[in-house]
Amino acid sequence: MSRACELTGKAVMTGNNVSHANNKTRRRFLPNLCHVTLQSEALGQNVRLRVSANALRTVEHRGGLDAFLVKAKATSFPSALVCSRSRSRRRSLSKPRPEASAAAWLRPGNKIHRPAMAAQFGNGLLPD
Repeated sequence: MSRACELTGKAVMTGNNVSHANNKTRRRFLPNLCHVTLQSEALGQNVRLRVSANALRTVEHRGGLDAFLVKAKATSFPSALVCSRSRSRRRSLSKPRPEASAAAWLRPGNKIHRPAMAAQFGNGLLPD
């Protein structure tokens, strides 16, 4: 088991202990890792991860694991989470949204990327 965060990739760093006499000895700075179980609403299941305390704060701030994964860069994640991220995105995009909430998340003039809603509004743009 590596000492690295599974969400951010934060890992062990090396440096020096410096004494009062300016003697330098090598040391390791370990990340503050925690075993946590996070809920994925898009997957409908719990995911057990080993994450840093900093990443856990970021997940909480962004509103959950799904929101964190959507905002994260694809190159920054480990391969184990890439498949769950794409699966999460596919499932959340394939869920039909009620028309009442669609107007709340799409502003007038935005392109509609769902064929069912584009057919409803004709030209692919929401009415003004």
